[in-house]
Amino acid sequence: MNAVQLMTGSGGWPLNVVTLPDGRPIWGGTYFPKDQWINALTQISDLYNKEPERFINYATTLEKGIKSLDIITTNDNQELASIDLDKHIGSLVNKIDKKNGGFSGAPKFMMPNNIHFLLRSAYQNNDKETLKLVNLTLEKMAYGGVYDQIGGGFSRYSTDEKWHIPHFEKMLYDNAQLISLYSDAYLITNDELYKNVVYETINFVLKELTNSNGGFYSSIDADSKSLDGKENEGAYYVWKEDELKKLLKDEFIVFSDYYNINKYGYWEDDNYVLIKNKSDAAFAKAHNLSKEELSKKIDAWKKILIKARDKRSMPNIDDKILTSWNGLMINAFIDAYRVFKDKDFLDVASSSAEFIVKNMKKTDGGLYHSHKDGKSKINGYLEDYAASIQAFLNLYENTLDEKWLNTSNDLMKYTYKNFFNAETNMFYFTSKLDDKLISRTVEFRDNVIPSSNSIMANNLFKLSHYFDNKKYLNSSQQMVNNIKDQIELYPGGFSNWMNLILNINKNFYEIAVVGDKAIEKIKELNENYLPNKIIIGSLESNPLPLLKNRFVEGETYIYVCVNKACKMPVKTVKEALKLIE
Repeated sequence: MNAVQLMTGSGGWPLNVVTLPDGRPIWGGTYFPKDQWINALTQISDLYNKEPERFINYATTLEKGIKSLDIITTNDNQELASIDLDKHIGSLVNKIDKKNGGFSGAPKFMMPNNIHFLLRSAYQNNDKETLKLVNLTLEKMAYGGVYDQIGGGFSRYSTDEKWHIPHFEKMLYDNAQLISLYSDAYLITNDELYKNVVYETINFVLKELTNSNGGFYSSIDADSKSLDGKENEGAYYVWKEDELKKLLKDEFIVFSDYYNINKYGYWEDDNYVLIKNKSDAAFAKAHNLSKEELSKKIDAWKKILIKARDKRSMPNIDDKILTSWNGLMINAFIDAYRVFKDKDFLDVASSSAEFIVKNMKKTDGGLYHSHKDGKSKINGYLEDYAASIQAFLNLYENTLDEKWLNTSNDLMKYTYKNFFNAETNMFYFTSKLDDKLISRTVEFRDNVIPSSNSIMANNLFKLSHYFDNKKYLNSSQQMVNNIKDQIELYPGGFSNWMNLILNINKNFYEIAVVGDKAIEKIKELNENYLPNKIIIGSLESNPLPLLKNRFVEGETYIYVCVNKACKMPVKTVKEALKLIE
């Protein structure tokens, strides 16, 4: 992709590249009509047979360009406080569409990592205006056609600015991050819309993207067969007015107003994509309905349309199980559990984490990248380790099962051994055990998924507190120093790094809970939005640095610490919260 972007000025999918026998790219692009494709291949073949040196020289030049894209130099300036986060946050906020939410322009991607960072920073800084824009974004996405109003779950992106017509492909990684985002947003706002989105999206994942062995599938195609037998994008999801009238009968009039079976909701070819443009409270008032009456109607409509849709030709499922994306979804289920206390969510997360350990771990302690048809293959990439460690740490914080804390630490040690570049203090995307590539990429820019290096830097920061490990802490801070100048150029590509900078520059709390009621206290703590903390705990005596010599028989104490300096222990969560800014 880097090569195509250098050659043509842009990139995208499908990705087509012609290389020399040694793997170095010489020509490429995205989509080509059949005749153009054949013509290009013929010309390249003829020229290569006649003048191979022209391609060899071009490949050498292009190789230098590819390698230059990921050059990271070590920045020895340790003054992270010099980073003007307020300026970068302001730059992100200025790009938000003040009418429809999200970041201005089309196609419009949801960018959950950016929105999650703005949610956190706005809440901690008591920035009510930014919080309004974040909530506008979350509301409009949930109202839009980009959200499956009938079956739950989000499509990959919207083709228009009002979130109406999506590219209908549903990706595991989008839905994972959005479950986490809407869960935290609910914790702050208590907005029932957000809770509904979380539960409906989880139901979609369990119904359509979950393997019986605990793994999660990668995606669902955009295309499926329509009634005429042709493959069409969105055929499974769109509706015609006559069909809706037959299915809903007397309810159609109210339904059509709720989901805009009108000019606002029209797409093309007599098809409608369901979209909302008002809150349930406003709609109920306009139609002289109580909240309960409207809720019953919506549930009834959805049951009717789900039953009808289940008779259609389903889109194909990409049923490979990717370790990295599964890590994100495990994280999502734990976040939903933390907020809503639904044990089913924790059970799913635990089952999926066990699947990773049992099926994706190699004999040398590393990870495989992909699993399909009962077989695990492809040596893991940095993203697999980063997302798994993140998920396992989250699982530990909510269960206090040290297996997950120790597994995270073991995976981090393995990553240091096989991915770490000691010269730059960054991690390569590929292992040193992999075949030699033209360029050993360093992924550090956040995009629709946070970069593997930014997730790893956040992991290192947390692990440094759990194990009092200065190497981890220094690595984490050095990684931030290395990219901080890049934030100046493009803040939107570094939101997960800025999340870490907030943790480093402001008080970050180590909350240790020790005693037989530790789990209950942690659940109570989690009723509060506390992004700047780790939780560590034990039901009994424990040698971990933050727990050592803190167990008292018959009591449960909460210790609130910053950099290992702890306040006097307290017994209630209310008292603990008073010790936290």
